[in-house]
Amino acid sequence: MKPTLVLVGRPNVGKSTLFNRLTRSRDAIVADIPGLTRDRHYGHGRLGDKPHLVVDTGGFEPAAKDGILHEMARQTLQAVDEADIVLFIVDGRQGLAAHDKIIAEQLRKTGRKILLVVNKTEGMARSVVTAEFHELGLGDPCAVSAVHGDNVSELVELALADFPEQQKEEEKDSHPKIAIVGRPNVGKSTLVNTLLGEERVIAFDEPGTTRDSIYIDFESAGRRYTLIDTAGLRRRGKVQEVIEKFSVVKTLQAVEDANVVVLVLDASNEISDQDAHIAGFILEAGRALVLVVNKWDGLDEYQRDNIKSEITRKLAFLLSFAKPHYISALRGSGMKGLLPSIDTAYAAAMAKLPTPKLTRTLLAAVEKQQPPHTGVSRPKLRYAHQGGSNPPLIVIHGSGLDHVAETYRRYLENTFRLAYHLEGTPLRVEFRSSSNPYAGKKPAPLSEAEAKQAHRRRRYGRKKYG
Repeated sequence: MKPTLVLVGRPNVGKSTLFNRLTRSRDAIVADIPGLTRDRHYGHGRLGDKPHLVVDTGGFEPAAKDGILHEMARQTLQAVDEADIVLFIVDGRQGLAAHDKIIAEQLRKTGRKILLVVNKTEGMARSVVTAEFHELGLGDPCAVSAVHGDNVSELVELALADFPEQQKEEEKDSHPKIAIVGRPNVGKSTLVNTLLGEERVIAFDEPGTTRDSIYIDFESAGRRYTLIDTAGLRRRGKVQEVIEKFSVVKTLQAVEDANVVVLVLDASNEISDQDAHIAGFILEAGRALVLVVNKWDGLDEYQRDNIKSEITRKLAFLLSFAKPHYISALRGSGMKGLLPSIDTAYAAAMAKLPTPKLTRTLLAAVEKQQPPHTGVSRPKLRYAHQGGSNPPLIVIHGSGLDHVAETYRRYLENTFRLAYHLEGTPLRVEFRSSSNPYAGKKPAPLSEAEAKQAHRRRRYGRKKYG
């Protein structure tokens, strides 16, 4: 097992900056605003010779009794329970705070090994900046600058000194990455917790609770998955805070990074235009998709029929390949078929389609229904091959394919989808015409000598003038 380093401290001491430095990533949102990180955020350490896990946590408020701060503190304590080493981060520029003493006392009760890290010490004498932090009784403080990387490698070496070296595992990333997306407060974090069987992320009855995209590895029935809990996507006109704009970017990046996207809708509200916009972005990104209608348990039969008709009307462009699931993430009802649908969508998105089979399917489709004429000629479709995965791309070669009707493209998409059981993923068909590689290109102008030669050739014949 890789050793786990957990970053703990009060808000705005630089935990997320240090997390990004240790993982050599930009996975954690960083801004000069207290309380930005709320959930546990895991990453793979990339500094030093020993592989390790790094866990970023929210600002630790051990005295909070309720509300979002209490939930953040509970998440931090759960992370500390998983830790091999706790890196207690304090702010060298602000000095020792009363809050630091409360956190130190709380961490001491856990019995975990603690390293005291004094951050933001660039340009300062280490012995001077760390002097007052000896009062915490946690051993010699380690002065670092997460922003500039000063002394960070030495910190990792010190933290991992008692752990043996491990062989680096070159691991193929072949398991599904599943992004959970939707509008704010539709139950995304609750769905993540239900799938995991534990309260892994903060689920709070307040829109905008999740700010970052949280990657969580887990196993079910012997198979690995990575869940990505994302921030809610509101209409552009309502996104005003800078942090929320960062969150939107992180969500869109998570969709691009995923193999399968679970679009969560709120059955207690009508299907909105924003739901359709999010679905359109997922489709444009070409990601496999599973549709989840949450909070289904609170509706009567009339309301359920209304929601189903709204989905048929507003999200019809998804229903040709995406299967809807009607669930209650809070109560766990309707969850049984969700992971199998995700597996089916992932298999379809990553499917390998042999060229001979694709070509036979194409020719059979053409024999059944010829493409419509474009001008005086009919396009000729000769063979097909796979041009990519996630989503599957089928490239069709032939002549006169520059203006194949869109209706015929959809006919071929449906034909390939049915032939290869590509459920849960969009499918793209691309035409490449091989009739004339120079079509549409203007010839280069002839020189005076070339023009005279061409004139003689036309007048006297090729035999005499070539």
